[in-house]
Amino acid sequence: MTRTPTSRKPAVPAAKPLSATSRAAGRDASENTHFTHFDGAGQAHMVDVGDKDVTKRLARAAGRIVMLPATLALIRAGDARKGDVLGIARIAAIQASKRTADLIPLCHPLPLTRVAVEFVLDDATSAVTIEVTAETVARTGVEMEALTAAAVGLLTIYDMCKAADRGMRIDAVRVVEKFGGKSGHFLNV
Repeated sequence: MTRTPTSRKPAVPAAKPLSATSRAAGRDASENTHFTHFDGAGQAHMVDVGDKDVTKRLARAAGRIVMLPATLALIRAGDARKGDVLGIARIAAIQASKRTADLIPLCHPLPLTRVAVEFVLDDATSAVTIEVTAETVARTGVEMEALTAAAVGLLTIYDMCKAADRGMRIDAVRVVEKFGGKSGHFLNV
């Protein structure tokens, strides 16, 4: 397994991982069980965050792309026909995080204070894993920015390597951790 240079990790309060039941339901037990982007009449709307406190918020998202061993070797060697695959994917992920509100209709535009992208090349599973950390000081969280960045980073790897391997598979895109705001610390292990 090869890791690209690691960015600094902020100190965060300890969190308990979700229970298997909560994870299966896709939420933790303290969350509301309704969809916040719909009003009482069932109409979609942008959530009003005007009364929320401005706090430091962080979200980490991860995912992976599985490929043929030969494709992973091309990425590792830097021999892909389109150039530095991971370098371009890193820039694409950062760009995507900044454009999230343009892509996801009900997301609030956020002033991002930091976006870091890490890749791990795993020979055992013939995959590249991405992890994105997004941070802001705002009234709402940055989960969507981290998720969008992770997905676009993986899509960029696919685009750059599809001539060699059209059967690549993107999977396991998810929020790994978030903190900030009244919902507290969420850890999805």
